[in-house]
Formats: sequence, C-alpha cells, structure tokens
Amino acid sequence: MGAFSADLAVVLIDAQPLAVAAGTSSPLVSPADVLVPALEAASNSLGDGVLGVPAVQDALPLFRDAETSVFRLAGPSGTVGWFAVRLRGARPGAAPRRSSAPAGAANLGRISNVEMAMTVEIGRTRMSVRDVLDLEPGAVIELDRSAGAPADVLLNGRLVAHGEVVVVDQDYAVRITQILDVADGTL
Repeated sequence: MGAFSADLAVVLIDAQPLAVAAGTSSPLVSPADVLVPALEAASNSLGDGVLGVPAVQDALPLFRDAETSVFRLAGPSGTVGWFAVRLRGARPGAAPRRSSAPAGAANLGRISNVEMAMTVEIGRTRMSVRDVLDLEPGAVIELDRSAGAPADVLLNGRLVAHGEVVVVDQDYAVRITQILDVADGTL
C-alpha cells in the first residue's frame, strides 16, 4: 500500500507546432509549458495528485523501461510522436497487478485509437427558418458571445474544455485554456 505516482513523457517528431502553439518567441514560454494542459488531463485520468513541473529532458530511460506503456500519437499525416506512462507504487486499496503492463495504462491502451468528434463552438444564435432562407453572401449573424470570450470545446457533444481561437499557418485552431473536470461532474 505504498504511495502511487506516475511518470509521463511526450516525444514529438517535430516540435515546430509547439512553438507555433505558444504564439510567442519569448524564452519565458517553453514547449513544455504548451503541453501542460494535455499533461494535466492525462495525469488527472490516473487519479488525484499533483503534476510536477514539466521539463524538456531525455525520456529514453522511461521509454525503455519494461513497466512503461507507450502510445502512438496520430495526426492527420500519420504518427506525430509518442506518449509514455509508467506507474510506480500501488494505489491504496488496489488489487495487485496481474500483468506487467500498468493497470491504468492498459485500460487507456484499449481506447487509445478510438476516434471521437471534437467540435469547437464560438457562439450560438436562434433564427427562424424564414431568416435562414433570407441569408445571402455577406450577411452577418450575431452570436450570443462577446469577442474575446472563450470558445467551448466539445467531445462527442459533451463540453470538456474552454479555449481561445488562434491562427496557425493560416488555419484556425484552438489553444486550450481550461480543461473541465469530467469526473466531478462540473460540466
């Protein structure tokens, strides 16, 4: 019944998108800072705890460890990197592990390739069918949010995060600013 902890690592084939996502060339914002929301979400799925300060360092020993589960990170053009999780110690009251793979990571591995629909919503409005049929190019539709308000990030229709709309290589993107706690039902 020792303390439970986990080591998390991300290795990316190309770190340039992180620099773009940071939105600044300031040395005050590191690539690790950009990954903090994703690392917090990953660590929260393992239970209560505190995420240590992310750092850019050699992750090879973690990836080589037999107790580490490694997940491929897929992007539109194929593999963009890998995510590693190594659980250490035992959760209080948890049954002993039966396999060499960490229990939490093994469960995550079963669903790691499942695709889900992610939607970003910047606002809503209600219109009558007549008004929709009267729309023409150049028409302006007012939304229920003010400029600068956070966008909602929905996963399969369920609100999971808030973010801000940014432009990356002339494409719209969303920088996650807050991940909502699904386990506590605060959605």
